[in-house]
Amino acid sequence: MQDYLPLLQDPTAWIALVTLVIMEVVLGIDNLIFISILTNKLPEEMRERARRIGIGLALVMRLALLGTVAWIVQLTTPIFELFGHGFSWKDLILIAGGLFLVWKATKEIHHSVDPVDQEEDFIASSATTTFASAIGQILLLDLVFSIDSIITAVGMTPHLPIMVIAVIAAVTVMLVAATPLANFIAKNPTVVMLALGFLLMIGTTLIAEGMGFHVPKGYIYAAMAFSALVEVLNMFARRKRAASRKDKSTVH
Repeated sequence: MQDYLPLLQDPTAWIALVTLVIMEVVLGIDNLIFISILTNKLPEEMRERARRIGIGLALVMRLALLGTVAWIVQLTTPIFELFGHGFSWKDLILIAGGLFLVWKATKEIHHSVDPVDQEEDFIASSATTTFASAIGQILLLDLVFSIDSIITAVGMTPHLPIMVIAVIAAVTVMLVAATPLANFIAKNPTVVMLALGFLLMIGTTLIAEGMGFHVPKGYIYAAMAFSALVEVLNMFARRKRAASRKDKSTVH
């Protein structure tokens, strides 16, 4: 405890902690949307368990990655050059994760538009395989976001305890918010398409970042917030019209 006393008394450390917690929570929104859409495809009795196991294992993986933070930072070192851009392992991981998100979102959008092809979903039909596949995909995508957020965190603070607290706080928020968000998406089908659009945009952004094109995260989250606000207004409008029609039919 004596070793951490100067850190506890340092105001800049507290500012870094608050900033890092907010950043981790915001970055976790992307992951949460993916987890909600993915687990909603499971049988109802499996959904919450899949979310809790997936997010719990994600926490273990993030903490393990923090333990190898010196190695993680080295992932930014270019390993080859192409078209004038030096590609590092971080870039390749971001591109692979972005391609996976774009493919997954495109496939789900196609299934939403053309439900006849539902049986061709790449997740197997058996409950065990579906459950295992869902957990595997959650961990795969969390690996991509974890490496990105840890490298960002290292740029904000050199103190490992601050990073650990921020990660635990962010994952706790994800655990609390996962089921309400998934239930909300399940009850509002139009939100599914909006969320898939978000995943498509996030995947494209990851690919762009991996290719060396910096896309300010503020623009992405501002666009997502504005789209969500418009969808909320549409939902209120639809409910108002439905209530109005119900009242008219009752009068007649």
